[in-house]
Amino acid sequence: MKIKFERINSELRKQISLVIGSEMKDPRVSERIVGVTKVSVTPDLRFAKVYLSVFGEDREEIFSVIKSSAGFIRARLRERVDMRLVPELHFVLDNTEQRAAGIEKILAGLDIPKEDDGSDDGE
Repeated sequence: MKIKFERINSELRKQISLVIGSEMKDPRVSERIVGVTKVSVTPDLRFAKVYLSVFGEDREEIFSVIKSSAGFIRARLRERVDMRLVPELHFVLDNTEQRAAGIEKILAGLDIPKEDDGSDDGE
């Protein structure tokens, strides 16, 4: 059963990416880089949580536009996927990359001495 959900999540992720990338005509979305990082359906397949990565300064606005287009995206999914019931889409802004950049910045600021790699340049 786990494999079935993984396949469904993967196919929905792929198709949602295609719809956002090629079928949404709103220039605020089509001119930005938007990635679907993960899709997670509920066991009854009625709902799907869609994690989005939005690049750019106005990411909150772009996210809002996509979130308000959930019905349009779901309608396009009905045409693209072979499912009896296409799940209701709930979008979540994925901040993983921002958090990773913040952690990198913190780590870069730490004064950590390099460990000896075992090679001796003196011989």
